[in-house]
Amino acid sequence: MDLASLQNLAFAVQSELSLDRVLTQVTSGLSDQPNVALARIWLLADGDICTTCPMREECPDQTRCLHLVASDGHCLKRIDHWTRTDGDFRRFPLGVRKVGRIGASGDPVLLTDIEGDTSWLRNPGWAAHQKIRCFAGQPLISRGEILGVLAVFSRAHVSDDSMTVLRAFADHAAAAIANARAFDEIAKLSAKLELENEYLREEVKGAHRYGAFVGESSALRTILEQIDLVSPTNTSVLVQGESGTGKELIAQAIHEHSERSSRAFVKVNCASVPGELFESEFFGHVQGAYTGAIRDRVGRFQLADGGTIFLDEVGEIPIELQSKLLRVLQEQQFERLGDDRTRNVDVRVVAATNRDLRAEVDAGRFRRDLYYRLSVFPIEVPPLRERIEDIPLLAAHLLERKCSEAGVPTLRLKQRHVMELQQYDWPGNVRELQNVIERAVITSTNGTLRFELPSSSAAQASRIPSTAQDDVNVLTQDEVKAFEAANLIRALEQSGWKVSGDGGAAELLGIKPTTLASRIRAMNIEIPRR
Repeated sequence: MDLASLQNLAFAVQSELSLDRVLTQVTSGLSDQPNVALARIWLLADGDICTTCPMREECPDQTRCLHLVASDGHCLKRIDHWTRTDGDFRRFPLGVRKVGRIGASGDPVLLTDIEGDTSWLRNPGWAAHQKIRCFAGQPLISRGEILGVLAVFSRAHVSDDSMTVLRAFADHAAAAIANARAFDEIAKLSAKLELENEYLREEVKGAHRYGAFVGESSALRTILEQIDLVSPTNTSVLVQGESGTGKELIAQAIHEHSERSSRAFVKVNCASVPGELFESEFFGHVQGAYTGAIRDRVGRFQLADGGTIFLDEVGEIPIELQSKLLRVLQEQQFERLGDDRTRNVDVRVVAATNRDLRAEVDAGRFRRDLYYRLSVFPIEVPPLRERIEDIPLLAAHLLERKCSEAGVPTLRLKQRHVMELQQYDWPGNVRELQNVIERAVITSTNGTLRFELPSSSAAQASRIPSTAQDDVNVLTQDEVKAFEAANLIRALEQSGWKVSGDGGAAELLGIKPTTLASRIRAMNIEIPRR
């Protein structure tokens, strides 16, 4: 070994911050030394390909092993470079063969008579064909910790002096590897923090955008009780309900009331992810995994490690990817796209859908086992039309916030406004209510609040008694409830307590029979038996 050239190589690798660059420079620099046929580096890491590893039967412990991470050398009679790291020796069990023994003991090994003793070689024919005479292996040790093994196959005799030089170089290489790993970890943490901050900015921007949990209906109280029950656990939750009902707020509340609240809450809108990018979005990818993958990417599950991942519109996940999602839920393990390394992750899953997943299962579009795994604790979110008693408080809350955001004096909800809002069916639910109120704040002039609702709602509002349409009168919440109950009972009495059908109370009120039935239950109105 040439001392001067190895010193220059040591200085060069010490200045590198990338682990890949350090490993490549070490092996390529050593392979350029006179008579060196092959230089390789194995680093200690968790076992990952145990089921397919060629040395599985020799491995005493399948939790950790030596991973081949860098290789370089020159083949005789050809211009090939031995740079592959995916061959038969890509993994070495600790304590097995010379490389494994170096990694386990931390002791160097020098074999000077390969031709005379090939018993330790798995492929003696290769050594003979390439005229390999010596093997020199040094442990890579940094701060008392064995990081891996540096090995050199030489076509000439390796002296004790050369072994001493290689020992010193291995120490420099180990320090460079440790430093590069630290910088890599810092870079990953920085990238993760940047992504978390991006999610956090979105969270702040969208915080309480659906009015949070405003209301006093029994349906809302039931949801809050369910959140209190499931939040302290790690159970998977499936939130089901129409679009715009606030399913994301429920997922956020579950996270905030759990022991994971100090960690990331990561959202994935499954409906907005292109089918071909689902795997990369969920689990990440390595550089070169596909065209356009110019660098490693952390997936959403890894980003949510220790926290909660919210899978919105989970029914949109392609069925071919659902098995991988099921594996994460069951085993808490995944692989990045294009990588064979298995990663462990600790993530709680809260999913949401506006689909009937049972019907999707029956139709073969959603895995039955994944459905049952996700819906351990289902939460049903009722549409706004089934909790009309929450509309006055919710509308007042949204109106106050929208006025504040617009920088205008707070407008007042009048009795006729409340009645108008409660007569509408709200197919878009709370999201639609928010949009209607925001538009009203923008279009209202001279402090007069006007809502733009479909014509059917205007017709319903025209049936409200004139006293209720008086903009001067402002009713309390209790008065609004009493007025609505009286109006509903009057409609039932006029229809002979007939809820649906021609001449029924629902037709008189201009609402759906299901909506009327919900209001009757909410107001505890008893229909006389005939």
